[in-house]
Amino acid sequence: MAKLVILGVAIGFATGIGVYTFWYAKGYSYMSNDPMACANCHVMNEQYDGWQKSSHHSVAKCNDCHTPHDIVGKYYTKASNGFWHSYYFTTGTFHEPIQITERNRQITEESCRYCHQAMVESITASVPGSHFDEVSCIRCHRSVGHMH
Repeated sequence: MAKLVILGVAIGFATGIGVYTFWYAKGYSYMSNDPMACANCHVMNEQYDGWQKSSHHSVAKCNDCHTPHDIVGKYYTKASNGFWHSYYFTTGTFHEPIQITERNRQITEESCRYCHQAMVESITASVPGSHFDEVSCIRCHRSVGHMH
């Protein structure tokens, strides 16, 4: 019986710390489409400021470019990125300046192709043997979403 009480207290303590941390770190804001959520962390201030000055400011928000366009993929990516961003920020082991992961680079590339489908199809069709890795929107248009 004492072990169950200790287990219950430990679970309650861990849950309480988790809920407090989620609230204190504004974790709920990451479920929204508000670009300010991306600027909760000082590491993202440069990207947020760059987005405000970019050509996409009036037509795209962070989620439009950095999450898949299906609901499951979007929230899986938000949860995964949120967890790892929190982990690396809390432990201080993030690279500065912040760098995009390969998975997130692919998501961003797919988002460019999603919104600009007609244009991209004509470009890739005109390049003999073109492939996803060979013709990259974000390699040539690096400053479109965030001014660098």
